[in-house]
Amino acid sequence: MTYLEYVEQAQHFFDQLVEKANDDELFAGGYLRGHFDLAVGYAQVEELALSADELNEKVEKSLVKAYRDGELTDEDKVHVVTIWEQVKALAE
Repeated sequence: MTYLEYVEQAQHFFDQLVEKANDDELFAGGYLRGHFDLAVGYAQVEELALSADELNEKVEKSLVKAYRDGELTDEDKVHVVTIWEQVKALAE
């Protein structure tokens, strides 16, 4: 799968969450989408030719920093990780 295909599938996944997710999943999906979109935006601005795996690494680094900065409760982290695993599976 190409980088662009992965980004499109991930965006579609996030859009679909709105229709079926509970409140916790909606929060986690929105939070994760922010990190995902930020990584995609930086790649576009910096004109980086990333693979899906490289994009995932950038998102994960951003999430780890957010966790270390105490942005999420432990419960919220569980929801974010669950959604993130589903998004990463799209790249396979």
